[in-house]
Amino acid sequence: MTPSHSYLAVFTGSKTSPRSAAWNALTEPQRRAKEQEGIAAWQAWSEQHRAAIVAMGGPLGKTKRVDRQGTRDITNQLAAFTVVRAQSLDAAARMFEQHPHFTLFPGDAVEVMPILPIPGA
Repeated sequence: MTPSHSYLAVFTGSKTSPRSAAWNALTEPQRRAKEQEGIAAWQAWSEQHRAAIVAMGGPLGKTKRVDRQGTRDITNQLAAFTVVRAQSLDAAARMFEQHPHFTLFPGDAVEVMPILPIPGA
């Protein structure tokens, strides 16, 4: 059996995508109903994968970019994150198939990647 490894799942979405536009076009009661359905489905997903979740993570807020030119506000498509353990990258990715982030909410995708050891550590 292969040992479990940690994987970072990054939830992506665009505020200007057609899915976001459709979401924003919903009436307030429609959006609240969809949100409640999505939250319930996300909680069910979390319970189903509870043993594999290392860090539930959460939504991500406004972003600052820091580089040689200084610090500035930027916009990106990173919406949330979760850390899971799985036997392989494929197994980790399968956990997110049909995730509510993009089946019920207007998110675009979930990108899953291994968390590698720090070289020389």
